[in-house]
Amino acid sequence: MPPPRPKHANWRNLLRSSHSGRRVGRVAAALVLPIVLTFNVLPVLAEPSPSSSEVVPDRQSSTTQNGVALLRIVVPDQTRLDVLNSMGVDLAEYKKDVDGGIEVHAVLSPQEAQDLRNLGFDVRGAISDQTDLAENKAERQAAQSLAAAVAGEPDKLTPLRAEWFDSTDNQRFLSVEVKSSATDAETVLTASWDSGRKTAPDSGGTATMSRFTDAGQYMYHRFNSPLTVAETPTTVTITSNHGTSITVPVTKWLGDKRKAPNKHYVSDFVDHYMDPTELTGRITSLARQFPQISEIVDLPNKTNGYRRAAQAQFGTAAASTLYVSSKAFGSEGGNDLSVALVKPDVASSPLSVKVTGKDVVVNLATNESAAISSTSRQVVDALGADASASALLTASTYRGNAGAGLVAAATATKLSDNLKAPATISRAPFQQKVLRIGKKRDGSKVGVFLYCQEHAREWVTSLVCAETAERLLRNYSRDAQTRKLVDNLDIFIMPVVNPDGAHYSFYDYNMQRKNMTNHCAATSGDPGSRNSWGVDLNRNFTVGSAFDGYDGASTTSCTSGTFAGPAELSEPEAKNEVWLTEKYPNIKFAMNTHSYGGYFMWPPGAYKSAGRELLPRVDFGTENFFWDASGHILSAVQSYRGTAIWPGRTGPVPDVLYSAAGNSADEHWFNRGIMGWDFEVGADLYNPTTKQFQAVGFQPEFSEGHEEAMEFASGQIGILETALAFSGDDKAPKSKLEVTGRTDTSTTFTFSINEPANVFYTLDGSRPTLSSPKLVSSGMREGSQQITVNKSTQVRWFSVDIASNVENGYKPAGKKNNYEQEKVEVRKVR
Repeated sequence: MPPPRPKHANWRNLLRSSHSGRRVGRVAAALVLPIVLTFNVLPVLAEPSPSSSEVVPDRQSSTTQNGVALLRIVVPDQTRLDVLNSMGVDLAEYKKDVDGGIEVHAVLSPQEAQDLRNLGFDVRGAISDQTDLAENKAERQAAQSLAAAVAGEPDKLTPLRAEWFDSTDNQRFLSVEVKSSATDAETVLTASWDSGRKTAPDSGGTATMSRFTDAGQYMYHRFNSPLTVAETPTTVTITSNHGTSITVPVTKWLGDKRKAPNKHYVSDFVDHYMDPTELTGRITSLARQFPQISEIVDLPNKTNGYRRAAQAQFGTAAASTLYVSSKAFGSEGGNDLSVALVKPDVASSPLSVKVTGKDVVVNLATNESAAISSTSRQVVDALGADASASALLTASTYRGNAGAGLVAAATATKLSDNLKAPATISRAPFQQKVLRIGKKRDGSKVGVFLYCQEHAREWVTSLVCAETAERLLRNYSRDAQTRKLVDNLDIFIMPVVNPDGAHYSFYDYNMQRKNMTNHCAATSGDPGSRNSWGVDLNRNFTVGSAFDGYDGASTTSCTSGTFAGPAELSEPEAKNEVWLTEKYPNIKFAMNTHSYGGYFMWPPGAYKSAGRELLPRVDFGTENFFWDASGHILSAVQSYRGTAIWPGRTGPVPDVLYSAAGNSADEHWFNRGIMGWDFEVGADLYNPTTKQFQAVGFQPEFSEGHEEAMEFASGQIGILETALAFSGDDKAPKSKLEVTGRTDTSTTFTFSINEPANVFYTLDGSRPTLSSPKLVSSGMREGSQQITVNKSTQVRWFSVDIASNVENGYKPAGKKNNYEQEKVEVRKVR
């Protein structure tokens, strides 16, 4: 229950009664705790409090309860929380430790929120307000109506996947996905399975399935994580609480056996985490060692570099705090600057600025009592007005604060870029390099682009690319399969897409995700934000971007973890990826390696949350190609230590993860037709003792990181093998028409194909062409489209595989009629 209010505890009345005004003053005075800043660690001060208009929009009506909302309050410690409680503030039963103190939630009107701010409390944004209540009520009514509509009626169950697999330590698992036509939350599906051939249908076990939703929409039911099974099941039965039941076979996921090691094949070339400087040196050295089959491609756009402006911060509270930033990068002279705030020993002294070389001295103003009278705003303005000082640095109040607080004197303080990497790490713009491997590197071979570490903190990923490069070059002379790959493909390997951010992650802040380019304005560029600067490179591309309204990135907050940048392709690192794929149009396949979680994904990768409006899905044939290739590639991953990527973590990005606006795989697919995958290395590890899966994180102990690098390098080799098979595919597909249902007045059919391919068909007797209707998917993970005709119909069609081989050698733009055809009869069912 909420805490009881003290007697006579309308706490707002405390602010209004004349005799209690002294009491409030004493309380407020007791709560003014200094924010201690230590210049060498540059702490983050509290976020500036938003205005009440930012917290609760003006919705004054009888239906909004005068703008009452559930708001966040951040207090520095338990003492101040106790004061809130004693004042009778309507606190929710919620408390969470956050940076800067403790977050609690309170139900407040706009005036109550402002009153608390006046007392010095940090009242922030709304958790929910009355509009949310109205929306929740409407959603509840809709859900109740839907539930009522389907109550007592059988639903249709569509099986999507039912698979078993082995993972590490030969533990066996079961994964099932089923879609119900009843999409309401009241629908419950239960799965039961046997324990082998000729055993009872429920002898293996029974479990309730979880309802999987995304962007508020029902997708299907599944297990949140695969279930352990003692014996291999042959069938699984899914039963709905609406009375429907279906039984489906359980198939094997991934290869039946681990690959036998080739005694001539050598691996295991990485023995520690490597920073971008070391990795770039390593691929450069490889190109020198193997000049006949490799070379370095220098990318045209240099990065911003591992460098920053030098800064210093002065102050003990937001209103009296200011900071200065050098105009030159710290490594280019900014670190040589110093700033002092000096209090003259005379009364009524004016504010002035003096610059001697690289030393800036601010002589603070004093009043008639010789006390400092300069505010932080006045000091900032004085530094900006002085030509010599403004040529060296910029100054700002704390995060746009009005700066009405008086500053304190400070001895000369050296500005610093606060970068911790050793001198061996260059601060200059970084020259990104790609290792190109192939016997014939003239664009005549199918190209494959393997790129890693778009996100700086994902240390394992760059090792995957490095290991793959080493295996290809060092096995070329001894292993026939490697020789086939190198002789018949054009392979581009980029171990580090984000070198600046990765250097920062290694030496300054290990959880850095973005690059180091600071697009923050002066008001948000204070030193306390330095770990939040940069652009998420995998949100900076042009397809399905946040600038186009897609979800999964920010265009407004320069400190957001998924900041998309000031514009599409604003970052040199993103431009370099595009340049490479445009410069070498023979690139047909790509793999973007991330961590962690153990996912294997492909486009599309973004949607708009309103209605879950997806980027266009790949066509039916390409989707099946992705699925078929995944079996080979993930079996290669599994071949190293048995790690099985779950079926539920395999598929198009939005189906298994979330929307990622402006990602690179969508860029390469939609703009240049490059079939691209995303690895998320670092699959959850199963603990047989706790019987739980455990996440591994971005930077596991190297013993685990090494294993991840080994197994996913094998996966990258699997991608190269897939590309090699594609490049040599000269066999045309074969298809046939299959009737799947009949009534007295209609017939339903589809097409089956012996390999991933697209089917073009006509129903009006005309000659099929590439402009004819194309077979599509019946639904997400639901197989091929079912076509229904209401009269006997002559169906004509042909199929085309992903390598552009056409069934029967048919020429859609020609005149011959060597397409497939069959008459579909509609007749009474006996």
